[in-house]
Amino acid sequence: MSVVKAKKHLGQHFLTDKNIAEKIVNSLIHHDKYQQVLEVGPGMGVLSDFLLQKKEFETYLIDIDKESFEYLEKKYPQLGDKLLNADFLQLNFKVIFPSVFAIIGNFPYNISSQILFKVLDNRDQVSEVVGMFQKEVAERCTAKPGSKEYGILSVFLQAYFKCEYLFTVKAGVFNPPPKVLSAVIRLSRNEIKSLNCDEKLFWQVVKAGFNQRRKTLSNALSGIIPKDKQDNGNVWTLRAERLSVQDFVELTQSISLKLA
Repeated sequence: MSVVKAKKHLGQHFLTDKNIAEKIVNSLIHHDKYQQVLEVGPGMGVLSDFLLQKKEFETYLIDIDKESFEYLEKKYPQLGDKLLNADFLQLNFKVIFPSVFAIIGNFPYNISSQILFKVLDNRDQVSEVVGMFQKEVAERCTAKPGSKEYGILSVFLQAYFKCEYLFTVKAGVFNPPPKVLSAVIRLSRNEIKSLNCDEKLFWQVVKAGFNQRRKTLSNALSGIIPKDKQDNGNVWTLRAERLSVQDFVELTQSISLKLA
């Protein structure tokens, strides 16, 4: 079979190390919660080879690259309609998956944030995510309050998922090698169905707080709640990066009452 050429405009860097590929696949650990796994951007199938050995779940593959799709069609004829030539970001999960499922992939770095927000938008259907990201994105997902990496993505993901940094991956195991280090993380959906606050307002508060992260919350959130309606609590003197998910939930509850 011919080799698929990695395409720069699709952010493709094909993993070539089979030991790392197997380690990534074995990082899917919550098989009791789902029966299907979707691999995003399989390329030439280095992860797929190990996924398809697993009997605990059904494997689906999705790749926007026509050349990869045609290569994978020949490599895995048994997949049939479980091999999709489509854009993951446009995929309607409910059409393909009747229940909760997992997502895995060596994700294209140029759309990694969009992939994570797609997961967040479908958080009640996505039970587990294991994926390779640019190292700094992986650190952002798993960052704790008070660190410079902690931001909007950290808060939103950690509100709904347990976020674990698993291991770092060097550039030399990819073809072509990226100019950055990579890392694998695992997101496991937590038991929280709702945040016990106005979730739309919660998202607005978190975004406003971090969009002006050098400002105190009193100033950063003045467009949502005027200063004369803010109480005297110490939280208003802090910057957004100091607040945990629960702190943001409580702040949102407080703002809701003030705006009522």
